[in-house]
Parts: sequence; structure tokens; C-alpha cells
Amino acid sequence: MKRNQKQKFILGGGVTGLSAGITSGLPVLEAALQPGGICSSYYVRPGSQTRLPEAPADDEAYRFEIGGGHWIFGGDPTILHFIQNMVPVKRYSRRSAVYFSGKNLYVPYPLQNHLRYLDEETVTRVLQELATTVSSDFVTMKEWLRASFGPTLCDLFFDPFHDLYTAGLYDRIAPQDAYKSPVSMAQVIRGAFQEAAAVGYNVTFLYPQNGLNQLAQRMAAQCDIRYNHRIVAIDPANRRLTLSSGDRVTYDTLLSTLPLNRMIEMTGLEVPGEAEPYTSVLVLNIGAKRGQNCPTDHWLYNPDTRSGFHRVGFYSNVDASFLPQSARRSQDRVSIYIERAFVGGSKPTAEEVKQYATAVVQELQEWGFITEAEVVDPTWIDVAYTWSRPGSTWKAQALHALEEQGIYQVGRYARWVFQGIADSIKDGFYAGACLREHETHQVPAPMLNHNRVEQAPVSLGD
Repeated sequence: MKRNQKQKFILGGGVTGLSAGITSGLPVLEAALQPGGICSSYYVRPGSQTRLPEAPADDEAYRFEIGGGHWIFGGDPTILHFIQNMVPVKRYSRRSAVYFSGKNLYVPYPLQNHLRYLDEETVTRVLQELATTVSSDFVTMKEWLRASFGPTLCDLFFDPFHDLYTAGLYDRIAPQDAYKSPVSMAQVIRGAFQEAAAVGYNVTFLYPQNGLNQLAQRMAAQCDIRYNHRIVAIDPANRRLTLSSGDRVTYDTLLSTLPLNRMIEMTGLEVPGEAEPYTSVLVLNIGAKRGQNCPTDHWLYNPDTRSGFHRVGFYSNVDASFLPQSARRSQDRVSIYIERAFVGGSKPTAEEVKQYATAVVQELQEWGFITEAEVVDPTWIDVAYTWSRPGSTWKAQALHALEEQGIYQVGRYARWVFQGIADSIKDGFYAGACLREHETHQVPAPMLNHNRVEQAPVSLGD
């Protein structure tokens, strides 16, 4: 990209950046060669190590996602309408459980609403603890868990799971995302004796029939998106971007979807206090022959794995299209994602990843989930989950420091919040519309987009 007059740019071509690009008409600078960020799909043939951006002509490949299973839950109805008009989708009812591998015990999610799967003594203790729980002061996530679920359930599941999920940070970070596992005594009591109603933020979810990459590509077709434009430094004093190619670009305003901590690092802005913590996630995408004990759940929460992962998800239990074409009817294969968290700033070596992958495959084989692994493909999500320290003001100050330099953060990682795909698209639409240039008494000319691809007719799936 050549030097030009100062203008506005969107940084990052994930779903937030793409939606902002649609409503603003601004150029979207994306580091990769494909749109979607971690919300994108790719394909690997059995026995191969080569990632394919598109399904091969014979469909004989496993479909995976860069960041593990990304299902579209919740969201404003108008955003869901937009998604459904972009791509054919299917709607699913969640099937998930807590899996205690040591006991080979499955307890449907959420654990507290399905106590009848536990032994009578444990159920009695849990009911007594929850019935006598009173509001108490808590500062950390660990304290909140104890106050919400009592010591028995915390010892059994919530403590060991969150220790893995947060890479050991849960006793130092503030509580968040309480809606993920709601507590209702009426439901707890009902679930101790009979079937309880499905609750939580993802009781139902949507997923594009042909993968998230199709949604990202359809959105990118409506944008002025510029691939292979990786930003390596930002000079806020001179309003200048430096790209990995060495090119420099001046700007007036930036709409950034990049992680907040990375933006502070690249701009060199000083923000008082220690940056908020985050966790990285190593995702192992596995295509394998299906074992006789492989469950039908969409995903499992794992508190006691020997390998150290906290969740195993089954792409192909959501939809058979994640399997090679020849296996979709027989269902003798399975497409899996495995998640393991690391404290932000730490990363395993290539040899450590290889050893870990071997251990995971062996553990899944011992459980009877798989027999022979045909594909084992690791992906690394550097900023996967964001957290806050109790009482910290770092996030607010970081956002303010960037805004003073004409840089506005939008989306999940940019604003350091947890939210799903639908809400991220909504954020992008709103922010993009706010930055759109409007010329008085003129009708905007059609935008010329050299990256545009032809869009096939779309329909609403099952």
C-alpha cells in the first residue's frame, strides 16, 4: 500500500471487522489471506497435514475451525436475520455434559440442575449447602464459585474445571460470565429428582450449513478488504501505520478489532497499572475413527483430564458435514476439537505441542472416544479469553488512551469482554455506521471492490 492522504481504516477482518466494513465502506486491513479470524473453517484430508481453505471437489476432508467450535448463540433477532440471509443455517438444541473420566460419569449441563446423576450422599450435601447459602462478599472468581455453588460442587467440579479453564488464574481474577451457569433453587431441586428444563445462554444455537468460512466470505464480498496487510507498529503521534511489508500508511481514525493489549503494545501508549490478564488456548483439531464409547454430546466439560485440557467438543455431533463425504452416512468417523488453556504470555514449544498431542490422542483412545487418529492439527489462539483483576482500571484507561489518539476499539477482544459471534457482528455494524462518511445531497456511488466474489443465492436451512 502506498502513502496516501490521511483516512480511516478498520483493523482486522474477523466478523466484527467485516460487519464494520459493510456498514462503513471503509478499507478493512486483514493480516491473513482469508477473512474471519478465529471464526473461520478449514479442511484437511485424512492422513494429510495440509490445510485447505475450501472443501476439495470430492468433499473427502475433515472440516475444522481455527479456534475450535464457534456456535452462534443468542443475539439480536435482526442480526440472526442478517446471518440467515447471508448463508443457509441450521438450528440446534444443545447437548452438553460434564464428563468425569475417572468414574466414566456423564452429568448433563448445567451440573447443579442434574444432581440425580450423582450419589445420594453428595446430593444431600449439595442441597443442604445451596439451601443455606446466603449472600456474601466475594472478590475473586474462586470466592464467587464457592458462594454460588457451595464447597461440595466446587470440590467436585467447579474448582478443578476453572483451574484448567483459566490456567490457574481463577483465584486472582474477578468473577464474570455468571449467566453461563445460572443457579435457581427451584431447578436444582427439580433436577435432583427428575428432568430439569434446559437453561443457559446457549440452549439453542445456529451454525452455517457449509461452515463459518462461508459466512466470513459472504461478508467479505461486501467489503473493501485488503488481505496480507499485517500491522506491526502504530505511531499515534504522527497517525501512521507500519505494515509487515515495510509500507507506511497515514490515517486519521482507526476502528480496531485487534486485542486491546496488543494495541497498547503496538502504539507504545502508556497506561498506568499492570495490563489485565488473558489466557491463550491451544486447540487440537482431530479427525479420527470413531470409538465405541464416543458420546453423542456436542461438547463436554472436563475437570479431571490427565493431559490438561478442559473441554472436548465434537464438530461432527453437531453436523455430519464436518466429516469426509464417505463417512457422513456411516458415522464411523468423528471430527473433534480439544481446548487447553495457558496463561497469556506463555506458549509451549513445538516439541511440547507434539508430546501433548500424543498424550491427548492416547487419553481419548483410553476413553473409547476414538480408535485411530487420521488428522491431528494444532492451532494457537494467542488472546482467547480475557479477564480482569478485582478493582483494576487498566481496561478503561487503555480504551481512553486509544480514543484520545483517534483509535476506537470494537468487538470481543478489542474491548476485553466475552461475547458471541452475533453480538460481535452487531458491535461491528454499529461502530461502522458511526464512522461512515455521508455526503450531503449526494447519493453514494457503488463501491468498487477488487476482492469481491460472486454470491450464490442463499436460503434458510433446517
